[in-house]
Amino acid sequence: MQLQMAALLYAGDGSLLTGQAALLHHHIRRPVADAGGSVAELIDVLVPVARQRRDAPFVRIHRTIRMPERSWQAGPLLIAPPARAVADTVRGLTSLREVRAVVADAVQQGRCEIRQLHAELRAGPNLGSTLFREALSDVADGIRSAAEADLKDLLAKSKLPMPLFNPSLYDGDTFIARPDAWWPEFGVAVEIDSKQWHLSPEDHERTLTRGRRMGVHLIIVLRFTPRQLHAQPAQVINEISDALDRARGRSPLNLRTVPAAV
Repeated sequence: MQLQMAALLYAGDGSLLTGQAALLHHHIRRPVADAGGSVAELIDVLVPVARQRRDAPFVRIHRTIRMPERSWQAGPLLIAPPARAVADTVRGLTSLREVRAVVADAVQQGRCEIRQLHAELRAGPNLGSTLFREALSDVADGIRSAAEADLKDLLAKSKLPMPLFNPSLYDGDTFIARPDAWWPEFGVAVEIDSKQWHLSPEDHERTLTRGRRMGVHLIIVLRFTPRQLHAQPAQVINEISDALDRARGRSPLNLRTVPAAV
């Protein structure tokens, strides 16, 4: 925090932390690593366009005509809003997977809304916006994690139909589950079991309970780990294909599907 405070003092009154430093304060996932294999150490700071400041060894100055109207505060630090921090971060990334992970995490945790990120995409510079736009399209389709995006990429390369991502399933008005991927015409769901969501016995119990609810309603549930998507892609596709083939011709499940909110 001392280094971040020093960066703001160097940048001058009204400056705001943005980029990865701001993501840290908003509790949004930061990129795993830069091209050199370590998280970026430069502190990104927004300043009004008229202010003459140069980068310093630990500060990267962003002169802008779009200073946010609202800022967040963490002790003495002033921080750019979550959507702006996400946009400023991902425009500097070269990995679609990392861009997706940051954007999806921000939306998944409710730190900002997709419409706010779209507004940042439209209002910001075109430079670095291609991956940002693609990631936003995925999140609008229901993608809420890097692993789900990996599954979408894998399915796109196959000849299998594309599922809905993170829809809500109901029996009448009774909520059943929100699977990671769902083929409503087949009654088949895919769940990606990641350790980050199973850090406590309570998390694990919720996963088991959700699986039992889906089983009671005759939903075919396939479970994979993120590692399997990378290490055994052909096997994953074959298992999904076999499940869809087995489900062809059976009576449709009397369930209501509500797509993920945009």
